[in-house]
Amino acid sequence: MGTTVIYEDSDTFDDGSRYEMVATDVPESEDYPEGVKYRFQYMTAAGQTVLRFDNFPNHPDVGRHHYHTPDGVFDVEYTG
Repeated sequence: MGTTVIYEDSDTFDDGSRYEMVATDVPESEDYPEGVKYRFQYMTAAGQTVLRFDNFPNHPDVGRHHYHTPDGVFDVEYTG
């Protein structure tokens, strides 16, 4: 079974900052038990992360659902 993009959007603001949002339907697995892989990111014009939410499973010390800022990676309370 392959993967299918189920949501994708991006845009650039007047100041050059931009956002990208991608959600992909993936086979259910230990890494993605909900069958969805996602990344929602807001970044500066230079491409530096301001805020990113994702469910990449291999970040030590945080849960599967987490967010990134310039100060680090933090857990998200996920009840889904």
